[in-house]
Parts: sequence; structure tokens; C-alpha cells
Amino acid sequence: MNLRRLAAAAGLTLLGLATAAAPALAQTKPAELKVGITTYLSGAASVFGIPARDAAEMMAADLNAKGGIQGVPVKLFFVDEGAGVETVMTEFRRLAEDTKVDVMFASISSGVCNKIAPLAEDLKVLTFMWDCGTQRILEDDKYEYVFRTQANATPEVLASLLYLLKTKPDFKTIAVVNQDYAWGRDSWAIFSQALKKLRPDVKVVAEFFPKFGAADYSTEVSRLLALKPDVILSTSWGGDLDTFVRQANQRGLFQSSQFILPLAESSLQRLGTDLPEGVIVGARGDHYFLHPERVKDPKFTAFVEAFKAKTGSYPIYPVVHMSQAFAALDAVYAKAVAAAGGKWPTEAQLVKAMAGLSFQGLGRPVSIRGDGQGVEDQLIGITRKVPEYAFNIMDDMMIFPAAKLMPPVGKKSEAWIDTLTPDFVNTPADSFKHTR
Repeated sequence: MNLRRLAAAAGLTLLGLATAAAPALAQTKPAELKVGITTYLSGAASVFGIPARDAAEMMAADLNAKGGIQGVPVKLFFVDEGAGVETVMTEFRRLAEDTKVDVMFASISSGVCNKIAPLAEDLKVLTFMWDCGTQRILEDDKYEYVFRTQANATPEVLASLLYLLKTKPDFKTIAVVNQDYAWGRDSWAIFSQALKKLRPDVKVVAEFFPKFGAADYSTEVSRLLALKPDVILSTSWGGDLDTFVRQANQRGLFQSSQFILPLAESSLQRLGTDLPEGVIVGARGDHYFLHPERVKDPKFTAFVEAFKAKTGSYPIYPVVHMSQAFAALDAVYAKAVAAAGGKWPTEAQLVKAMAGLSFQGLGRPVSIRGDGQGVEDQLIGITRKVPEYAFNIMDDMMIFPAAKLMPPVGKKSEAWIDTLTPDFVNTPADSFKHTR
């Protein structure tokens, strides 16, 4: 054991003695509940991260107006992911060790989450992976303090593939244009492996992985125009996706290929008519300001209207992911306080309460299963022009049950996908038409 771990062990021993000597003090309510949040506040991905920050501020204010979490007001501390992974890691450690946050929400980037998860475990700070998608975090390692309050890449990608196969099955060729980092590579690995199991006759004619933050896609667009694949997939997001779509549309690529964009719900408003009709779009969960099951719910519509008034835009899926993190925070403290007989919970009690936790943000209910992974249903649709909005909305929507699209606890996605048969295409989904 090195000096650092010896010191940590000694500190834990002293903490245990202090707790044993004064149990009431250890469970006294704090003056405030400190929550650290990492999100993109600068760079191309800020179009995704700033709405999440705005939502967090609104949700914290609403919680505090109602008395806080179990009577304790919430205070937020933000970290800009746009500063780079090393800076984020340093700030995460500072918030945990110096500011002594109670909970961390991290992160948007899968690359950042891959680094944050082991750090959170080392620091023993309860951490919600509130948005990043890579499935590897909780499949490759086991954590005591790290939980994901939304889905991962596997159900998100498989829902898009199933929608494509159910609605546009007559395709023979496909190409991919994904960001060159953990999410882009992992999501394509899932999609391509499942496609081979369900439609082995389909040929992959091109695989492009431009760098994260690329500003020019002329090479990729030119190649795709020449190849004319039946389907073009891109799981890119944020400013990268916006740029690719605009450049592809300017050169007529949407007219020669069927596009499938599993993360494009967040780009609908920004792209406007640059994103044509007939594009398959995913919402990384059942996240949509026109959610077919919630669009007439007064609480849901009140938040949508308040967010629109504050920001000038309708909520996008990172906003809903943030709502789920806050719903989980509220729910886990309520569960832990109840289990502690009304006393403020210890860190150990709080972590224990995460197992089997159920909560609901702005979408359908989400639950945390035994490996810390959230189970979240998936909404997919196709873009359509309607007179009420200046951008194309999602129509002919399907919501897939997440439990049907995920490997069982303890099994990795790759191994589970390898067991799929063509009958998997018949996975049932709830269907909806745009009615508003």
C-alpha cells in the first residue's frame, strides 16, 4: 500500500472513530446540499451544455422554493468541460476535496466520463453520470459511487436501428460519419454489430471518423455523393452534427441517401430547414418537448414554457437528462432519509439507497438497476414540417422499452448483441403521431 492509500486508510479509521463517538452529529442536516455539475459552457458543444446548465439553475431554484432536498437548500457549482479533460479532472478533485460537494453530476463527453468514473470512486463521492453515453463505463468496471441516471449507448443506438428496419427496411448499403472519440467509435461498434446480426446482407461502404470539433466535412460529403449509400448514419452531436448536416444539405446529400441521426433531437431547432423532412431522428431517451405522452401534462408544459421564456428555445434532451439527475437526487435523499428513520443519511446510506431507485424527470420513469445503470425508454421519429414551428418536428414516433434493448446485468453489450437473431426486429414499441 502506498503512502497515499495509507493516509486515506488512516483518515477513514479516524472518521469511523469520530462517527462512533458522535452518531447524532454525523447525521445532522447540513446548511446546504452542494452539487457539482460538469457541462460544456464553451466551445462547439456548448450548444448542448448551456441549455443543461440553464435547466439545472431552474430546477435548483424550483427545489429551493419548495424547501430544498429534505429541507436542505441546493447550491450548484459548475465546471466547464470545454476547458479540456485535464482541467475538468482537476476541478472535479477540487470540488470533492476542498469544496466538499455532496454529489457530482458528470459529464457530457464520454471521453470525460471514462476519466471521471475511476476518480469519483477514488475520492468516494457519489457521482451521477447524467449525460455521457458510452456503455463501457459500467460494463467494463464495477463502481460503488458511480451511477448513470439515464441510458447508455446500447439502447439508444439499437432503438434507432430498429426504427430504421421497421420503417425503411429496403436498403442494401450504409455509411457512417461519426466523431473520432469514445462515443463515436462505441456507438458505431454497437450499430454495425447489431446490423450484421439482423441484416447480414447490408454492406458497409464507408466509415468516416472526422476529429471532434471538425469544421469542414467536404471530403466526407464528396465521397458519400460518389458512393450514394442507401443509408447514412451519424451519431455525432452538438455543433459537429450541425455543421455536418448543413454542409451535407447544401450539396444535396439528403436527396440521395436516407439519413439516420440518433442524437439530432437536440439540433432540430438550431438547424431549422437545414435539416430536411424524412430524416430519422433519436432523442437519447424519450426526451422531447412535444413528448406524446406528456405534452398535455400541466407540470410538463409549465416547465417547457418557462424554459422557452428563459432561454428563447424549447428544451432539448440534455435538459431532460438534467431533470433526471435532479429527480434522482431528490428521490435518493428521500429514500435514504426514510431508511435512516428521518435522520440525515450518511454517505454509505445514500449510496445504498441508489440500488433499485426509481424516479421521473420530464420523460417516462427511470430506474437504477444492480450495476448502477439507468433503464430509460427510447423515443425515435422522423422529421416533418408542420405550420406551428419554424423547424421540422418529430412525427411517426415510436417509444421502445429500454429493458428489451439492454443486456442483462453482468453481461457486456458486445456479447449480448452477438446472441441476437433477426426476430429482434419485432421488438414491440408504442407508436404515436404528432397531434398538436
